[in-house]
Amino acid sequence: MQGKIIEYVEHGKFICAAVMEDLGSRLRLLNQNGREVSLPHARVIHQSSLGLSVQSAHDLILKVLQEVNKTRHDLPLPVPLHDLWEVASAEEERTFTPQFLADLCFGVQATDDQVSALLRAVFADPLYFKFRESLIMAHSPEAVEQLQAKQEEARQRHNMLQVGALAIKKLMAGETPAAWPEQDCLQILSDHYLFDKESPDWELARELLKEAGLNHPHDAFQLMVKAGRWNENENIPLLRYQVPVAFSDESLAQAKSIVSASDAVPHEGRVDLRHLPIITIDGASTRDFDDALHLTADGDNFEVGIHISDVAQYVAPGTPLFKEAEFRATSIYFPDTTVPMLPRELSEGVLSLIKGEERAAVSFIVTLSPDGEIMGSRIVRSLVRVKRQLSYQEAESLVTSDWELARLADLSQKLLLRRVGAGALIIPIPDVVFQIYQGKVNTIRLMEVDTIMRTLVSEFMVLANTLAASFLADRQEPGLFRTQEPARKRLVHQPEHDLFTNFRQRRFLSRGMLLTTPKRHDGVGVEQYTTVTSPIRRLLDLVIQHQIGSILAGRGARFNVREMNEFSSLISSAQSRVNLVRQLRHRYWLFKYLENKKGEYLSAFVLDTRNHKVQVVLHDYLFEGELPPNQAIRPEPGDTVRVKISKVSPMDDAITLEW
Repeated sequence: MQGKIIEYVEHGKFICAAVMEDLGSRLRLLNQNGREVSLPHARVIHQSSLGLSVQSAHDLILKVLQEVNKTRHDLPLPVPLHDLWEVASAEEERTFTPQFLADLCFGVQATDDQVSALLRAVFADPLYFKFRESLIMAHSPEAVEQLQAKQEEARQRHNMLQVGALAIKKLMAGETPAAWPEQDCLQILSDHYLFDKESPDWELARELLKEAGLNHPHDAFQLMVKAGRWNENENIPLLRYQVPVAFSDESLAQAKSIVSASDAVPHEGRVDLRHLPIITIDGASTRDFDDALHLTADGDNFEVGIHISDVAQYVAPGTPLFKEAEFRATSIYFPDTTVPMLPRELSEGVLSLIKGEERAAVSFIVTLSPDGEIMGSRIVRSLVRVKRQLSYQEAESLVTSDWELARLADLSQKLLLRRVGAGALIIPIPDVVFQIYQGKVNTIRLMEVDTIMRTLVSEFMVLANTLAASFLADRQEPGLFRTQEPARKRLVHQPEHDLFTNFRQRRFLSRGMLLTTPKRHDGVGVEQYTTVTSPIRRLLDLVIQHQIGSILAGRGARFNVREMNEFSSLISSAQSRVNLVRQLRHRYWLFKYLENKKGEYLSAFVLDTRNHKVQVVLHDYLFEGELPPNQAIRPEPGDTVRVKISKVSPMDDAITLEW
């Protein structure tokens, strides 16, 4: 082949070259660009019949190669490839030599230049023919149809990238885009931001971002804000983990029908307790009142009623609302908003124990001695009407002058002491409360969780939950029993207010489990435990309310063991997801606040020193963070130290603390 002019393809382009030497398995070439190349025989696409002298000067060889290349590049085909394909595809044999097809195309014995022109056209438009192993194969009509579809898809993709990128650039510049592509490229980019490689159009999103010049990690987020699809503090974890927010049309229709019939509270099979002095004690902003209390004297003892809204009366298994509850599993309380388990017209309306309104309830009537000993109890389906609706603060201010509140508070302390005596582990860690206004955290404060009134409500809810668990356990009916093994190490024996001790104790807690059969809950200090006091907010409580209500109505257990196991799996899975989303949102708002404290020193206590890290807790925010080791400072667990906020990024969920 020495001296022959050959052609090969490099980066999609035809290259003319002269064979300077045939080395057997490879060819030493001088190509039209003046480069010397070593090429295997298999890469040769076309070989001219005529040659040139390799002894000629390189400049002359290059001139010839460039002229040949230009001639072949500019040579038009007299017959379109489509027409040539129609003739060729009608043949039984669909594989041809380039020479044969060139002869057919040009209508004469084709020259080297004409054969090359045909080959170049086949490579430029692979719709009708394919070159393989020195031969040209005509595609079948079916293959052409598929390739046309792919080409159209590629055309639309290219158009989307061009038009979409231009629209995005204008949007980012604060201008109104003149046009958007047919595909929703904003949806593609939001999915990419939320789900990364798991998004359906991940590669397309990357190309679109690159085309639009958006190279920073959160450019897509800012684009969504400018487009009005997200707000500046969009709850990204909520979207990323696909936690449902909007309710289905079917569930809203069911809620509407319940509200329409709400004047007719069912009386049949219910004990009328509307005459009792029932009160609710809740947060000042609470609207979904699902529990209430009453107290009356009973000789030397006291009758206490723990009244729970009968959500099961309205939300039956298999209905759209129950399916929503199954999917959500719980209401979620964020620093800036709430995502309810049930629609607000129910959770804050018909199902809420609102003052003066008649409501269906499940009531736990307990006789307690002055020392908090349970003398007797019963569970009834009831009718109730709340007489007083108090906030924690209001109730706290009345406790010394209000006989009912004072007795309830005293009994709750007795109940608490009895649980502690039975091994309960009480770890009161304050709640971190955010005051957010117009997308800005104004203040963060710590709220004690064991005030007189909060302890009052908590202890009577624990009592009702324990009685509910005993009700099912005594009858050997399946339930959803919360259980917890003893702490791996016990640091707290009485209610302790030392934050360091409580944070340390929390690390040694055993993992809680949800079983269908009763087992001791060591943390609560009872032999069996469930939750039933928040059916508006928790699926678990709604399920247990259904189970107990069905037994009280004489219909037997509503759910069997298999169904309870299914609920257990569903609740555990959903709760893990919710806990993660809630934690990430809490950190977001905390980091937003701490952004303004970069460079400041804050007080913290040392929680632990291990793995070459110093673990600390910021006193004012109860945030656990890490410090690098410092040779000049060797703190011990429990020490108070000053730490500096070095870097903080709410969007990246990242913070750096320094000494």
